Amino acid sequence: MALRETFTGEARGHGRLVKQSGGHGQYAVCDVVVSPLPRGSGVQFTDKVVGGSVPSQFISSVEKGARAQLEHGLGNDHVQIVDVLVTLVDGKAHSVDSSDAAFQMAGGLAVKDAAANGGISLLEPLATVDITVPDTHVGSVLSDLSGRRGRVTGTEPDPSAPLGMERTVVHAEVPDAELTRYAITLRSLTAGTGRFTRTFARYEVVPGNVAEALRTASTS
Repeated sequence: MALRETFTGEARGHGRLVKQSGGHGQYAVCDVVVSPLPRGSGVQFTDKVVGGSVPSQFISSVEKGARAQLEHGLGNDHVQIVDVLVTLVDGKAHSVDSSDAAFQMAGGLAVKDAAANGGISLLEPLATVDITVPDTHVGSVLSDLSGRRGRVTGTEPDPSAPLGMERTVVHAEVPDAELTRYAITLRSLTAGTGRFTRTFARYEVVPGNVAEALRTASTS
């Protein structure tokens, strides 16, 4: 199960790399604003630098560093950050000590700083599930789905069911984490007569009371 994270609001971050150790040092400073985007947007980058405070040849370095940090994650659990816009708004460079590598590092530090200044939410994959069961078992299936944080989106008669053996197709959205061993549960609930299909739907924010348990399960 691939968890993701995203920003819950706009946050500003400051990245600074200044090292002097004989000969050429490393110098790069950048300021970014990270903003949340709609689900499925991925990571986007833009710059609003004025006056050349970050030389043009290093803007792509900041982007590369920011993207690498977001893909790697911001904590020890290495959960990828998605659906954000990173805007480079300011920075400083040194005529001798600035480099591509230095600005990549500063870009990564800036998005980490933004995460510390703003809110982060956990995202989990959500599946679209179609469950076909005899009519007599619909109630128990619906009850079980509610215990799995499932959302029923509709029900309809199964047009392929023989007369006298009526079946219902239950359409629902269920977090992937709640579908572990669901095939076994469904067989038990329906005396082996139920079946289901699942397809990935989208990522959705995890409720706060569930997030910590999911983080623990994903790293164990």
